[in-house]
Amino acid sequence: VQLQASGGGLVQPGGSLRLSCAASGSVSGINVMGWHRQAPGKQRELVAGIRRGGSTNYADSVKGRFTISRDNAKNTVYLQMNTLKPEDTAVYYCNVESYWGGDFWGQGTQVTVSS
Repeated sequence: VQLQASGGGLVQPGGSLRLSCAASGSVSGINVMGWHRQAPGKQRELVAGIRRGGSTNYADSVKGRFTISRDNAKNTVYLQMNTLKPEDTAVYYCNVESYWGGDFWGQGTQVTVSS
């Protein structure tokens, strides 16, 4: 499975961004699609995940501000990020997990929240 992420950039505090990640290759077995992030000097952390059936989970720090969604027909996962804060600054990585135990990562996209 190959993942192509897009949508990062520079935004002011309180602003919004939408990340997208398109999967290609052996996509029929994809179950969970999600986003992780890694800030400088910190460990990578889960931001949000969504199962094929639509159930979602979020990190406490983004609940109520971020929304994850997916389009199974397009094999694409989205992360709508609203009310962004400086502490959301990080490299965001797309991740997918397959039913057979595969774990795949995208190349990362930089999100910078700064005035």
